[in-house]
Amino acid sequence: MTGPKAVSHSSRPVDVVVIGGGQAGLAAGYYLRRARADFVILDARDEPGGAWRHAWPSLRLFSPAPYSSLPGRMMPVPEGGGYPSAADAVAYLADYEQRYELPIIRPVRVSAVRDGGEWLAVETGTGTWHARIVVSATGTWGGAYVPYYPGIGDFRGQQLHTANYTGPEPLRGQRVVIVGGGNSAAQILAEVSTVADTTWATLRPPRLLSDDIDGRALFDLATRRARFADAPGIGDLGDIVAVPAVREARNRGALKAEPMFTRLTPDGVAWADGTTLACDTIIWCTGFRPVLSHLAPLKLRGPDGVIPTEGTRALGEARLHLLGYGDWTGPASATLIGAARTARTTVSGVMGQLAF
Repeated sequence: MTGPKAVSHSSRPVDVVVIGGGQAGLAAGYYLRRARADFVILDARDEPGGAWRHAWPSLRLFSPAPYSSLPGRMMPVPEGGGYPSAADAVAYLADYEQRYELPIIRPVRVSAVRDGGEWLAVETGTGTWHARIVVSATGTWGGAYVPYYPGIGDFRGQQLHTANYTGPEPLRGQRVVIVGGGNSAAQILAEVSTVADTTWATLRPPRLLSDDIDGRALFDLATRRARFADAPGIGDLGDIVAVPAVREARNRGALKAEPMFTRLTPDGVAWADGTTLACDTIIWCTGFRPVLSHLAPLKLRGPDGVIPTEGTRALGEARLHLLGYGDWTGPASATLIGAARTARTTVSGVMGQLAF
């Protein structure tokens, strides 16, 4: 439990159950608290901080603190300025939930959400909650995605994903292939290349944003894209924010990318032209998928694997909202600032539903 007024577990009916106590769940909690809703937040993790608690230590947010904040409380600027770290985000979220006395219960893992007639039944390992509205905010960190390539099961070296990368030191002196053209890949490459022989493999040539552009511009573009179909996408500017570590790696020539390999071998990777490369470790910086297994009993997923929504409200179940999973549930809603802005609209809609 967190906060001086954190609640005890109960199976009593409530107006709203929020599933997930990370940034999206806390943003929803802030607005639900302001609206004086009867709600609870169920969080599967043992401690505050959401997915940020599991990020590698040197990870940097790609927006300054004032643009990486939840509603009501600005994220403190890190000592010395610059971009906040994962640890800064954890400390901020822990303080946030205490400051607003959000009713969080942890650890509580939700196994299923079912149609219970008048209520939605939220099943956990310690009992079932009944809610008029459910806001699912479980995020994507638990859905690490590794694409299939021929030979992936034959590689005898180590395979990591962004989700379980812990830092460069265990890779010192190795030959490392880093896969992916986004911010995580660039930040991980920047530090691994200082201790290991690295190769960067991407599906298309990665492009760094200019040094004066950061996550604020990316959020604005995502918002415009959601409103206007012909608005430019993020890729029209570039893909990767030039945080200090990435700039340093760029300046020493470490950000040279190779085309994507076509298969893995027992000793490394191989390209279509027959070129091979031996390596000790492959790091897949290939993204995440939304964690939605708890919603499977509602049978709402579309052919693309996500749940069709209007805004954040599920089209097939009006009592369910999905918050913080990415652009399909709100512009840049998987970011701190995006989750904050989407949560406001979501809770406004939820309170409207509760009024009937």
